[in-house]
Amino acid sequence: MWINGGVDKFKAMETFVRIADEGSLTAAARATGSSLPAVVRSLAAYETELGVRLFNRTTRRISLTEEGRQHLDNCRQVLAALEESEAALTAGAGEPAGHLTITTPVLFGQMWIAPAVTRFVQQYEKMRCTVVLLDRVVNLLEEGIDVGIRIGALEDSSLVALPLGSIRRVVVANPAYLRKHGVPQHPRELRAANCIRMIAGTPTWGDFQENGRAFRLKVSGNLEFNHVLPAVQACADGAGFGMFFSYQVAPFIAEKRLKIVLEKFERPPRPISVVYPHARLLPARTRLFIDWIRNEITAFRPSKGFP
Repeated sequence: MWINGGVDKFKAMETFVRIADEGSLTAAARATGSSLPAVVRSLAAYETELGVRLFNRTTRRISLTEEGRQHLDNCRQVLAALEESEAALTAGAGEPAGHLTITTPVLFGQMWIAPAVTRFVQQYEKMRCTVVLLDRVVNLLEEGIDVGIRIGALEDSSLVALPLGSIRRVVVANPAYLRKHGVPQHPRELRAANCIRMIAGTPTWGDFQENGRAFRLKVSGNLEFNHVLPAVQACADGAGFGMFFSYQVAPFIAEKRLKIVLEKFERPPRPISVVYPHARLLPARTRLFIDWIRNEITAFRPSKGFP
């Protein structure tokens, strides 16, 4: 398929998507192995053919126009369909190949997703994966990410979500600390206890419920952290009570360095999902990875703190 001047429209689409993903014309040229003038000409010819401007360009930055954002999603689906069609013709001819970008929450990614992705590329040596650890909700389409791992309810209707399991929000303490200070029978007893908190948090603490009513408590303590792992470690060392996701404390519970308390006041478990953009067809490598990560997590999740 060609546009004015003999330019391959699919190639122009690929260049457009790469510019959006890389954030600049120069970076797109570097990533595609093309010259900067060639990338500029491809984009200009494509915009002329479409009759719209896809990017706003200044001397300092480049950003998608509203038309560009809409067209980007469509281009991704068209290119995915083309790749899927080509893959179907060569199915069985060789092992999967290509690049995948996966995003996941930081600690969950460090503990469980990164090792699973490592095993994936060891199994499929022609695959290349980029794992992006972020404790924020990522727009997969805008940031050029193929697959995401999400904790909590999914609000974005443009994504497909497949369940991986669920996790609990639990209160824990070191067994020796509990022997010394007593096991709380109600969350309100934590108001007089030493509670380890996160710097980004508020004085209120907890995800509790009683008789179907959710509530939080104002707590205090002499330790605050800006990262979960040292907070869990301090709790395991007997510094006070902590509230964490069950997967974050699972290794310490297995080692009997932490014990869960106040279980009957826990809120319902939160879902963990693997998510990806809605598309009529997915690249074979994306489907393969989704199946892989679901099998991996199903295999180890009961012993890792998410039932």
